[in-house]
Amino acid sequence: MVVLIEQSELTRPQAEENNDDLVLDGGFSLLKSPSHVGFTVPDINSYGHSFRNYYDESERNKSVEELYRQQHTNQTYEFTAEAARNDYPNEDWLHLTALIHDLGKVLLLPSFGGLPQWAVVGDSFPLGCAFHEANTHFKYFKDNPDSNNPAYNTKKGIYDEGCGLDNVMMSWGHDEYMYLVTKGNNTTLPSEALFIIRYHSFHPLYQTGAYKHLYSEEDVKNLKWLEIFHKYDLYSKSNVLIDVEKVKPYYMSLIKKYFPPKLIW
Repeated sequence: MVVLIEQSELTRPQAEENNDDLVLDGGFSLLKSPSHVGFTVPDINSYGHSFRNYYDESERNKSVEELYRQQHTNQTYEFTAEAARNDYPNEDWLHLTALIHDLGKVLLLPSFGGLPQWAVVGDSFPLGCAFHEANTHFKYFKDNPDSNNPAYNTKKGIYDEGCGLDNVMMSWGHDEYMYLVTKGNNTTLPSEALFIIRYHSFHPLYQTGAYKHLYSEEDVKNLKWLEIFHKYDLYSKSNVLIDVEKVKPYYMSLIKKYFPPKLIW
């Protein structure tokens, strides 16, 4: 049986044709700042609403914060780590990778620098070579100064063909930070795990095969595991909440196995 539900149509303002404007997905136009080249960070989202003030101490924000905490805990354990554990019971490194892959988002916390959301989350992309059209919101990359720099705007840019993605500079975000944390603490996780942590927000890598000219043989091998992880990261959902205390000892044993007792952040 098919049930049709009539939905009201969202009204979006018509942005004027102006090459100096940044048009958000919802059709809202943002003017370039007259004081400098580039765009200022917007005060509204794609639908014209102001961003939630996460530093507000209201009761509503406290309840929202607690809901987000619970949901992300369950998403990380049940929807990602436990789903991978269920399908690949012998690959314990994959279970731990699924658990910690987003841990770099601690950069949002004041004790870790309190970076703004745009500097922590979102898609990642290579620097030092031409921006591939498969990058999310590619049309806005033209405003990046590197697009007009002859040292960086060619296909290979500053890199040699087949140099390997581990030799490529990536845009900053929670992926890159957690990759540096794991690598800097001499983790014994395999290269496949580091590959997943660093590139899980680099969507053109596993969706379109962009930047293939930079791949090494090891990248090709590791890409297969990133594609496997991708379905757990974005598409694994469950209505059953995991008993965190029940599975916690298992994951603590993996942390002890693959990481030193004290970590440098």
